[in-house]
Amino acid sequence: MTTLPSYIHMAAPPFPYFLECDRTVYQRGDQHPNRRAMGKFDLIFVEEGCLYIGEEHKQWAVPAGHSLLLLPDRYHYSAKPCEEQTTFFWVHFHTVGEWAEAEGEPVFADRDAHFSQFLTHPYTIRVPQFGALPDPFERSGQAELLIQLNRARRSSAVWQQQRIFEEMLRMLDLAQQDTAGSHAVEIAEQTEAYIRNHYAEPLTNNVLAEELHFHYNYLARCMKRVYGLTPMEYLTDYRLEQAKLLLLKTEISVAGIAERAGFESTAYFSRRFTRKVGISPLRYRKRYSR
Repeated sequence: MTTLPSYIHMAAPPFPYFLECDRTVYQRGDQHPNRRAMGKFDLIFVEEGCLYIGEEHKQWAVPAGHSLLLLPDRYHYSAKPCEEQTTFFWVHFHTVGEWAEAEGEPVFADRDAHFSQFLTHPYTIRVPQFGALPDPFERSGQAELLIQLNRARRSSAVWQQQRIFEEMLRMLDLAQQDTAGSHAVEIAEQTEAYIRNHYAEPLTNNVLAEELHFHYNYLARCMKRVYGLTPMEYLTDYRLEQAKLLLLKTEISVAGIAERAGFESTAYFSRRFTRKVGISPLRYRKRYSR
């Protein structure tokens, strides 16, 4: 059986949310049920034995210590019966945010919508569709905690289950960053931090290269890989987000806000704001300020 290396990328916020979980034991000869478009993600962690599962044209032999993420809109089927006792823990979850299957780092079509809706840059959660579990995950005991919470009061369990589930995703996501491009992530985060701390100043490609001690093209590649934006694109979007806050929380004039946010002129600020948000700064203030 062969697999193509692929990752499931989920834009956040909104973060994926936990639905249910349990542990399943198959005896020799048992097999996973066939399902079509179940409408939720099925994240499987094999604890002993080996599970044989297919999804559309792909098939996997999932041994102990490995995970498999089945997608909500695909056909899943048993590739063959278990050859030995096989135990696996599974989590069903859902996301209302955009997700995609890709080998690289996708740029989501609704990235701009995240700015207006959540007032934050979207983060891409990257989970391998199939792969070995990171060491911290296997030692964490989180699977057992989630199962135990099934017997707890719902009012208490719902918060703890979501927190533990997000921690699971975090470990899977960070493990991929560590194995594929940790240096790019580090450089991108340094660039992001510098931009956030100096966005009101006249920043150029050369300034970023000199301050961060890397050629601008390399900074741009790292930022594009991690955030889906070049440094200059990130700078413009961050300035616009700061301008939104000033429009809503202060009585400063549009010209004053343009200057404080680092835009070279009021006209350029108004043009970029209108293009991004769909309305002028003044109309935005009138519509959303209380």
